[in-house]
Amino acid sequence: MPALIRTFAETVGTRDNEYRVTAFGEEHDGRWVGWLEFTPLAGGDTRLRTDHETTQGDRAALERWAEGLEPVFLEGALGRGSPFGPAT
Repeated sequence: MPALIRTFAETVGTRDNEYRVTAFGEEHDGRWVGWLEFTPLAGGDTRLRTDHETTQGDRAALERWAEGLEPVFLEGALGRGSPFGPAT
């Protein structure tokens, strides 16, 4: 089951919307994989999610990875995101 790893204070945006960014992770075969999700702040859009962004040895390492992400990385990840569900 996916676990919330971090909610970022920074938002990222496109011409049409600003997005709240969250990092999620899940354990697979003793290692943790992480990805990012983007929820539109203005509503009306679907949420976006990146594919697998990282694999870490444990949850603590995944949390450290998320803590080190810079705004420029988050902006690039938004461009890699794919729609996966309605905004809530």
